[in-house]
Amino acid sequence: GSKSLRNFCITWIMVCTALCIILLCQLLLRSQDQSAVIKRSNNSLDMVEMSGFICGYISCVFYLGSRFPQLYKNVSRRKSTEGTSYLLFALAMMGNCTYGLSLVLKMPASESFRALYFLHHLPWLVGSFGVLFLDVFVS
Repeated sequence: GSKSLRNFCITWIMVCTALCIILLCQLLLRSQDQSAVIKRSNNSLDMVEMSGFICGYISCVFYLGSRFPQLYKNVSRRKSTEGTSYLLFALAMMGNCTYGLSLVLKMPASESFRALYFLHHLPWLVGSFGVLFLDVFVS
C-alpha cells in the first residue's frame, strides 16, 4: 500500500512538473512570436489556452481523485469516520461551495455567451462541486 502510494506521488509530481515546463515553454514561445501572430477567430483556441484547459481537466481528475482514498479508508477498511478532521472537511466544503458559486454567479447575462463561459469553466465547476459532493460522503 505505502509503496504504491509513494510511486503514485512521485508520478504525480513528475507529471505536474512536466506540465508546468510545457506551459512555461508555450508562454515563452508565445511572447517571442507576438510579431508573427496571425489573427485568430474568437472561437478558436491557441496553444496556451489549450494547455490551460488540459491543466484544468487534469486538475479536476486529481482533485476528485483526492477524496477516494479517504472514502475507501472510511468505508472499506475502518468502517467509521474516526480520526477524520471534520474542520478540514467543513472548511474545504465551504471553500468549494463558494468557489463554485463564484463561477456560477459570474456567468454572463447574455445567453449567447453563457454556453461558451460554461464550457470554458467546466473543469473547475466539476472539480469544486464534484469534490463538494464527495465531501458529503466523507463527512
